[in-house]
Amino acid sequence: MHIQALLCLAALFTFKVSAEETKPNIIYIMLDDAGYGDFSCYGQTKFKTPNIDKVAAEGLKFTDHYAGSTVCAPTRCILMTGLHSGHAYIRANREVRPEGQWHIPADSITIAEKLKEAGYTTGMFGKWGLGAPGSVGDPLEQGFDTFYGYLCQRHAHNYYPNYIRKDRERIPLDGKTYTHDLIVEEALEFIKANKGKRFFCYLPVTIPHAAMHVPERYVGPFRKQFPEFENRIGKYSGPKVKNPVAAFAGMMTKLDEDVGRVMALLKELGIDENTLVMITSDNGAHREGGHNPKFFKSCGKLRGIKRDLYDGGIRVPLIARWPGRIKAGTTTDHISAHWDVMPTFCDLAGVSAPAKTDGISMLPSLLGQASKQKKHDYLYWEYRGKQAIRMGKWKAVRYGVTKAPEKQFQIFNLEDDISEKKDVASAQPEIAAQMQKIAKSARVESELFRLFKLK
Repeated sequence: MHIQALLCLAALFTFKVSAEETKPNIIYIMLDDAGYGDFSCYGQTKFKTPNIDKVAAEGLKFTDHYAGSTVCAPTRCILMTGLHSGHAYIRANREVRPEGQWHIPADSITIAEKLKEAGYTTGMFGKWGLGAPGSVGDPLEQGFDTFYGYLCQRHAHNYYPNYIRKDRERIPLDGKTYTHDLIVEEALEFIKANKGKRFFCYLPVTIPHAAMHVPERYVGPFRKQFPEFENRIGKYSGPKVKNPVAAFAGMMTKLDEDVGRVMALLKELGIDENTLVMITSDNGAHREGGHNPKFFKSCGKLRGIKRDLYDGGIRVPLIARWPGRIKAGTTTDHISAHWDVMPTFCDLAGVSAPAKTDGISMLPSLLGQASKQKKHDYLYWEYRGKQAIRMGKWKAVRYGVTKAPEKQFQIFNLEDDISEKKDVASAQPEIAAQMQKIAKSARVESELFRLFKLK
């Protein structure tokens, strides 16, 4: 009996060690305002993204993945906490002066905190948007061991600012340094420093948000390609930009190059096979700073752009690569969203997801186990008087509900009408009625970000 007990104990220990060894490093790269069609593997033809395409070719591409919201701060809150915009604390951009946005609460449970619970070292590099300096929303108060980048979204409008933040320090800059380069370098150094540990590298880059800023060497080749825009000037924050159309293509080329640097480093360090890399965007394409999403077909065939709840504003690319675990060159039409990232990463790390979550783990889809993948009954969004629901092939959208809470939804069949052009609400009264019920049950009112006016 004593020997049997020892054997059982040994078997249990072996299982735990094996399970521990399967926990991957996680690198989550999130672009800022890149549309569904802004990678060439998703249909972009005006410029190429070969390194991102290679990640897709060596991994899994999602066709029906959605952002948490249609603008920056709520998406970041939803991603970090696993709660959709009917339950999330931050549901729109809300500014704090002189620097920052409204903070997430001290008792928020974030992805970083859950991964630290599992023994991960956590680093965040890029744009935060969930708290002012010194607030409880600071990334170092929300589970991250280190931070480098912009706490404030307004500050991130300019790629040549006079300072940037590292942990809790304000680091002076000369106003001529391209901050994207600094952010990527810090992320690479974090990966190098933690190659012998399990790490979570959250890399929410600022490209291609707002101002069309990128070093000239990336713009030059596209000036010749897009001469018709040479006399146009783009201005958002910081330096003016000549030919912002060429600059946008240059920005995406620069970003793609840096993705290649990340992937090369993983191989150089010998950690490629135990690192999950995911690439996505925070919402649909924007049109600030002279960017022309129509010219680039940045949202593909989808209707709308950033700030819309039509799919052009919220459907985003998602690519996942994990050699030996995720089958190369595969595609999934699993309907998922940013709030699924929390339970997915908890599954990967072997810790329980928070009791309150709207997410469903995507791990079965990642591992090619479609028959084991749980599905959402629906996905739900709200933003400044707008609501949207996706339920299988059906999509419901309505605007102006702040003043008209009983306003009827437009209903679209995405299987037949991916561009959401034909409202079939009158032909689908049962679906329309079901959407009306979901719109009420899927949410709770927020005191900070009210959807409806007080009576």
